[in-house]
Amino acid sequence: MVTFATRESVLAIEEEMPYEERGVARSIYERLSRTEADYPDSPAISFQLFSGPTDKAETLTWREVKAKVTQTANLLRQLGIGEKDVIAYALPNCNEAYLTMLAGMVAGVVNPINPLLETEQIAAILRETDARVVVTLKAFPQSDVAQKVAEAVKHAPRVHTVLEVDLLHYMTGIKRVIVPLIRPRNPGAKGHHADVFNFNREIAKQPSDALTFEDNLEDRVAAYFHTGGTTGMPKVAQHTASGMMYNGWLGSALLFKREDNVLCPLPLFHVFACHVICMSTLSSGSHVVFPTPKGYRGDGVFDNLWKLIERWKISFIITVPTAVSAMMQRPVDADISSVRMAFSGSAPLPLELYRRFEAATGVGIIEGYGLTEATCLVSCNPIVGKKKVGSVGLPFPYTTVKILEHTKEGPVELATDEVGEICIDNPGVFTGSTYTEADKNHNLFHHDIYLRTGDLGRIDEDGYLWITGRAKDLIIRGGHNIDPAEIEEALAGHPAVAMVGAIGQPDSHSGELPCAYLELVSGAKVDKDELMAYAKRHIHERAAIPKYVEILPELPKTAVGKVFKPDLRKLAITRVYDEVLAKNDLKTRVVSVIEDKKRGLVAQLERNADIDESKLTNILGQFTQPWEWQ
Repeated sequence: MVTFATRESVLAIEEEMPYEERGVARSIYERLSRTEADYPDSPAISFQLFSGPTDKAETLTWREVKAKVTQTANLLRQLGIGEKDVIAYALPNCNEAYLTMLAGMVAGVVNPINPLLETEQIAAILRETDARVVVTLKAFPQSDVAQKVAEAVKHAPRVHTVLEVDLLHYMTGIKRVIVPLIRPRNPGAKGHHADVFNFNREIAKQPSDALTFEDNLEDRVAAYFHTGGTTGMPKVAQHTASGMMYNGWLGSALLFKREDNVLCPLPLFHVFACHVICMSTLSSGSHVVFPTPKGYRGDGVFDNLWKLIERWKISFIITVPTAVSAMMQRPVDADISSVRMAFSGSAPLPLELYRRFEAATGVGIIEGYGLTEATCLVSCNPIVGKKKVGSVGLPFPYTTVKILEHTKEGPVELATDEVGEICIDNPGVFTGSTYTEADKNHNLFHHDIYLRTGDLGRIDEDGYLWITGRAKDLIIRGGHNIDPAEIEEALAGHPAVAMVGAIGQPDSHSGELPCAYLELVSGAKVDKDELMAYAKRHIHERAAIPKYVEILPELPKTAVGKVFKPDLRKLAITRVYDEVLAKNDLKTRVVSVIEDKKRGLVAQLERNADIDESKLTNILGQFTQPWEWQ
């Protein structure tokens, strides 16, 4: 392993040789073949359907992974998938999702889809990517994935084949007998135009010792990952084989060894799990464990987490801030001495939460930074060397990070500790063609090289990168920019608070005023007045003190655990508009808030023909967010 500890050590790695001379595999299959040759009988991936520390698990060795990936890739080619054809999968975590991910990259272009999306969003992604084959679940109790995908396929005319994964084979005992009796119906699977086959039955018919086609070693787009999608307007990022192998090289060169066991309860449709973890374990020969189809969201996962760590002798925990918060609500009730480190990504980790975790476990958390548009990895706090809690660490070798400000004269690079837009270049950036839609690539790069992330940040004197906010998340109060992170960090320090989401609520005078939505620690009790008083004591900038706080049973979150702020903005618009409508005796209310591609969030009002529409227009016209009749 090379040493990744300081900015100087990063420069030493780069000066040792160009990245192109590192001998990194040229394709996914070449990398898999190397790992299988080196560690054929070592465990590669384990999955357990239920979260109990003694529940059945299925482990595949690297020899078995290569054989099954070969079979799956051969099947996809038999189904007519070429290098530029798309294989989508909408699956919860399971070994078949992992096999489809790798085989899809070998045979064509793989397109993981968040199975929590609604039918309309899944269909939109299938159409956007021109998917030909879809791998999804066979109807299963307590899941509607199969039904949603079947309906989505009706609206994706290019899909010609659906391969179904039946989770029944992961079950034992009486459950294995009962499930076929209570399996929900899926009439949609017979109502669409595509052929439907059993995934495991079909791959078993294929040769496992070699590909039936030649593996192309030239670099190409091998994956599509959608960003967002929860609004019905997904952007699809293109990932090259070389970009994914760069992520894998970083993991194997800097972090993981063959002996490591990595716990990853993150979804296999997100770049954190797919590229950072799976590519790193693939490149290093280490072992990744996926507990339950829903990962951290699975029944009993948090209650059993420490025992699962003991069972699998986990050395690295992969997590996100919302999961860390949930862990801290359970006592450490198992031997976790095997754990070397926890990695947290996807969102900034509040300092207070970091301290709680370290005190409870004796394990440090390494924060990193990445994004879908860059095939993920950008920076990370070093395992050896100074860890600056709150920063996202040092840019990785062969990654250039610049803090730029857009001016009339063009982009200007800012000095040390000055805040601007984080812009990056590394082997994971597909310059000029980040998104499948050409129009979405306009103005995405500075100097035609540096990807504009939309994140605000600074680089300190030691070269560490600090995220200070998201450009689009800034609360703009009367022209004054307020970083929501300042509000979130302050309120997260309250012992009763688990998570915070700060946004700007509509205001007729200032445009926006800061407000905060909170999720409490399980069993905690605190009222809004106490939280407001706490905010006033701990938020130093008067303009940033929230004008409104609300406690929710649970904050809306993405499948990766980020607080989903668009839903919070919808709540705020509904509340503010309803208040002003009632105050002005206008007999209507906000029925819903939708996202329009051109207008942003739009409040839809309950139609009332008796309302003075000119008065209504005058009142709501004082706000920047538009409205319309439903």
